[in-house]
Amino acid sequence: MKIGRGFLDWLRSAPISDPVDRRNAPVMQLLLLFYGLLLPANWVWRLASGGEVHEARMFILAVDMLIAALALTGIALIRHGRFRPAVVLFLAPQLISLGVVFFNVGVLSQLIDPAPTMLVLVVSGLILGRHALWIAYVLLMAVFATGFATDVRQAVAAGTSVGSALVNLPAVLISYTIITIVLDRSIKALRESLAESNARGRELQREMAERERAQTQLVHAQKMEASGRLASGVAHDFNHILDVILGFSAQRHRLDDIDTRMQAGALADSLEGVEIAARRGTAITRKLLRFSRQDATHPVVFDAADGVDELQPLLRQLLPPGVRVQLQRPDVPTPVRMDRSEFDLMILNIAANARDAMGEDGTFQVTIEAPDDDHILLRLTDSGDGMHAAMIARIFEPFFSTKAAADGTGLGLAVIRDLLTAAGGSISVESRPGHGSTFVVTLPRIAGPAPRTPR
Repeated sequence: MKIGRGFLDWLRSAPISDPVDRRNAPVMQLLLLFYGLLLPANWVWRLASGGEVHEARMFILAVDMLIAALALTGIALIRHGRFRPAVVLFLAPQLISLGVVFFNVGVLSQLIDPAPTMLVLVVSGLILGRHALWIAYVLLMAVFATGFATDVRQAVAAGTSVGSALVNLPAVLISYTIITIVLDRSIKALRESLAESNARGRELQREMAERERAQTQLVHAQKMEASGRLASGVAHDFNHILDVILGFSAQRHRLDDIDTRMQAGALADSLEGVEIAARRGTAITRKLLRFSRQDATHPVVFDAADGVDELQPLLRQLLPPGVRVQLQRPDVPTPVRMDRSEFDLMILNIAANARDAMGEDGTFQVTIEAPDDDHILLRLTDSGDGMHAAMIARIFEPFFSTKAAADGTGLGLAVIRDLLTAAGGSISVESRPGHGSTFVVTLPRIAGPAPRTPR
């Protein structure tokens, strides 16, 4: 089986650019190999069996050996990517040998075996196309005309009726014409179907590329929407940072009242406080800019609990001051594979919905679980108003929203569902009116430890 599969792979490996010719190449190589080996083997068998090669058959032997050599040459041409010249090199001696045989013995003795003439039509049409099919048809008619001329000449020499020599002329003309027309229509239908299939394939690829671009733009738009929701919290936090910096800067007026030996220590303490406040502001801006920028998707392996832990500063800025943020993480690693910005978008988007459901106070809790070796669960629970069954059934539909048109697009949860599906995960919701909501995110657990962030 392995040898046969390897041989078929070798036949398919011919360096041919045209897709149709590349599909036809294995069958054509087998046909050429059949002629290149069978014709010499047939003569070897005949001679080994005690058969004699009369002078009249010497010409046929020479023609068969020429056809076998050209068939093997055609295989070599196909292996070098010259498919159509190889087919023409196979058909040309076929037509020449038919012409020679018909000229010598006529048509009547050759009608018993129509395979050689049919093979010329089939190979010309199916392999080379409709134009080659009609050229082969015209050449075959010329070959038959030569054969019928020989039959007439032999009838005249024998003193028989010329009509008896041409009795098969209408049948040959009609049958081969019908066969050629059927082949022509079939080839046209096949080529048109192939062209339509290729066109649909290109259109599908274009639509997929446009969908990927639209998905990327939609994700970025959701990031910008979440960044806008974070803006008020960031501004509030920066006010605190600036107040701290201004407070330490105001200490310079008190340095004159302090003993000279203590001035250096007080100045160092003030500068250290300014540095701490500045670093906090830098960390916030860096995290926000990294989240909101439009980058290509880069899935990485990270610990889901660490990812949520790093998001706590942004969650506290997104949620009102009266909302408590809680994180419960397991003692075992929770490695997942996902784009970090998409993971952040998922958490922040669900948190934004929780903020709208809770108002100014409540609890937003993220619980990470590792129930088995294959899955990681994230339960994002709020203490808001909850949802009824009809709302839960449509919560992940695009453009479905319970908010006013100015407050949301209704695309956030639909985008999250698509992102999780692409990462091999899923999302569901558990909720009852008056009892809050819990979004359950399932992600594949990656084998091996994930890089952990120092806490």
